[in-house]
Parts: sequence; C-alpha cells; structure tokens
Amino acid sequence: MAAAKQSTDVNANIPEYEYADVNTKPFHIGSFRNEWLKRLKPSSYSYAREDEDTFDANFAKDIGVSAEMMADLKSVCSVDSLRCHPEDQPPDTDVVPEDPTLKTLIQRKKKQDHKASLKLTKNRHDLYADELERLTFGREPDAVTDLIPEGEVILTVNVYYPAIIDKFSYIRPHMTLLMTGSHSLAELRDAICCVSDLQVCGEFSSTPDMAPDFISKDHFKSAFFFFEGVFYNDMRFPECQDISMTTIEWAKACNFPPYSQSKMEDTRFADLTVKVGFPYLYCHQGDCEHLVIITDVRLAHKNDCLDKKLYPLLTHKHRVITKKCTICHVFIGRWFTTNDQFAPSDPCLFCDKCFRMLHYDADGNKLGDFLAYPYVDPGAFN
Repeated sequence: MAAAKQSTDVNANIPEYEYADVNTKPFHIGSFRNEWLKRLKPSSYSYAREDEDTFDANFAKDIGVSAEMMADLKSVCSVDSLRCHPEDQPPDTDVVPEDPTLKTLIQRKKKQDHKASLKLTKNRHDLYADELERLTFGREPDAVTDLIPEGEVILTVNVYYPAIIDKFSYIRPHMTLLMTGSHSLAELRDAICCVSDLQVCGEFSSTPDMAPDFISKDHFKSAFFFFEGVFYNDMRFPECQDISMTTIEWAKACNFPPYSQSKMEDTRFADLTVKVGFPYLYCHQGDCEHLVIITDVRLAHKNDCLDKKLYPLLTHKHRVITKKCTICHVFIGRWFTTNDQFAPSDPCLFCDKCFRMLHYDADGNKLGDFLAYPYVDPGAFN
C-alpha cells in the first residue's frame, strides 16, 4: 500500500490556483504548514495575548506613524465615537436609524426590514448554532495537555449530502467541520452524520416491538475516502473489507492511471496531498457517496477554539424539512408500508401512533397482509 507522496519542490507545497477562484493545484498539507512556520515569526502564530500598550506600539511601528498620531487615531476611530444616538442615552445595537448614511448601516437596515417582513424568529436550531459559536470562540482547555499546539494547521471540511437526490447536488453542504492536521481520516469518518448509517434492515410488520439487533453502521463498517488517486480504506475492524478494490481493478482493466491504497486510520490530514476547493469522495454503506471539499487550510489562531477535545468541531449543519405522517400530518414518519390496504398510497409513510392504530388490534395482532419497514427521517440530525 502506498500513500500520497510528499513533493521535494518547495514551490509545489505553496498553493496556487489551478482554476481561478475554483481550486488550487495539489500541495502537501504538512509541507505547506512547514513553509509558513519558516516564514513567520513565532509571535505571529503565538497564543500569547499582547497588552494594549504593546499592541499599540507594534501597530504604530508597522504602519509608520508616531505615538502621538496613534493616540489620535485611537480617539477618532474609537467604537465610542460610532454612535447613532444621543450621548446621554444607552446604546441599543438592535436599533438602526431610519435614514442611515453609513453603508454598513444601510445594509443592516435592509436585512432587518427583510427579516421583519418574514415574521419569523430564530428557531431552536439557529439559537443552538449561535450558542455553539459563542462557546467555542477563543475557548481554551482546562488542562494544558489538551491545548492545540502553536503552529498547528486547521482545515475546514465541507461534507455534502449523498448523490441520490438531484436537488441535493445544488444546495449548501450538509455539515462543515474543523479538523486539525493531527487528526486522522478515521476521525473525520466518525464525525460525519449520514442517515444511511442509521437504517434498520428487515421487515417488521409481524413484530413491530422487536428491537433490531443492529443498525447499518454497526454491521456494514467498510468505507473509504478518495484523495488525489489514493483510496484510504477503513480497516479498523475485522468486518471491514476493501471496497475500493472493485474500482481499482476496473480502472486497471480499462487502462486508466493506477490507483494506490492506504488505511484511513493511519493517515493524518498533515500527510495528505490535496487541492483546496476540489471535490473528493467519501463512500460508505457500499454505495452511499458524499462529496468532501476542503475549503481552507490555515494555522491555528489564538481566537480559535484551542481545546483539542472539542475537535472535530462542527461549525455548520444544514437543516432538512422532516417528512410528516401521511395520516395525521403532525408527527415525523417512523414506518413506511407496502401492499397496504389501509394506506392511501403505496408506499405510505406513518408515524408510530397512526401506524399501530390502523394496522393492529387492541391485543397487538396484525390486521391485513402488508409489509412494514422502519423509516429514519433525514431530519433526525437537525
């Protein structure tokens, strides 16, 4: 097995656009990090926070002004001087003047008026996202051993919906994760939420109360990532199989360039050669395929979440409209049936309550000849 090779050319490890504003040329993440550390002063990526006087002095030196000019700039550009209300009134950041002249306030006023026209308030998902951002911004760990090392690289990874429904190809990512260079691909795999992993195999019309022995993720553990001609297979468990071999043999038979293989649990992000902005592949459950796009590679900053225990760090998750029961239109679907004489359609989606009321008597005996399968709504991850 062979992993991606590291280039010895220094310039090859500095990202350049392959297609403008689309994706870069391939570069080695670990070498890119090393090039940054060679060029930057340790103070540029240090987590140590400067006191205000030191910051002002360094800033004045960088822009080439005197200390007196710096003091004047601080006074003129102070936040206290940016006010839309009389000085004797407390500020209200939610209130925007009716006829603002500042362009930022004009845009904010338009956004506020648009939100007001929708007559919608933040739901619990938006509130949770805001709370998550507040809790992780600049968060430091309780133990020093859990601190992300200075100079560590952080990647932004977008994971898209599986390519089984056309409209999913055109919407925003399902989830966005922050990963460090020391994370393995197996840790990324464990952080990806997909409804396919929760599916329950089998027909349960005769035994609806019987708890299944496993979900799909427990039984079908094989998966792989595909980055730059290398299949990174999950081989952590005895049940895992090399599901990339079929593609490799097909490519060989068709005289395509050869592909190599490696284990995802042994591969860190710092070991990868990738293109930023380029779509790669994550495949699991046999044929459930997700696009994976690395959109950013940078050094850790003191305002980042510095607690390594919180990584992989979820920063965004797209919400899906849940599918309601066909009968009551209130509860989320839990069962779908086929060959069902009691259903208005075939197949038909039922919540648990309607399903049992229509298909079983008071003693729990099955009525009619139908087939019932557990249904996991994609909105379960909301």
